[in-house]
Amino acid sequence: MLYSYFVEKSIRQSFDHVNSHRWDAAMKALAPHVHHRVSGAHALGGERHGKEAVRRWFERLGRVLPTLHLTVNHIWVKGWPWHTTVFAQWDGKATLLNGDASYVNRGLHVFTLRWGRVYALEEFYDSQAAAGGLAAQAAAGLEEAVAEQIVS
Repeated sequence: MLYSYFVEKSIRQSFDHVNSHRWDAAMKALAPHVHHRVSGAHALGGERHGKEAVRRWFERLGRVLPTLHLTVNHIWVKGWPWHTTVFAQWDGKATLLNGDASYVNRGLHVFTLRWGRVYALEEFYDSQAAAGGLAAQAAAGLEEAVAEQIVS
């Protein structure tokens, strides 16, 4: 289906924007009152409502895991333009500030789209691996890696 092709292309492009820290480009696909949730009791966890809070979260992601690279393995698109659900399965890798290149995480993003805009994004991944990586970043001097969650 042609619609699914364009949605998949757009989602892959969003991941490319995140990998390149192009936050303005990544934000364009979000609806004004987007709902973003990440599981885990760590600096990247929590729940946000609205583009400004999500922007602050993206900026923090770029600061606390600056070398994070997400590789999208599979994307599934279900629904029609007025209500689309997208599942994106990915692998993430990063080199931490202490030189450890073994940070690996694997996850699934669930997007809810309406007419091409992201209204909801929920991220599922190994939150213990994320918390461990963030703790290592904090131990290397990056205090924000263990800061309070960005919530709104």
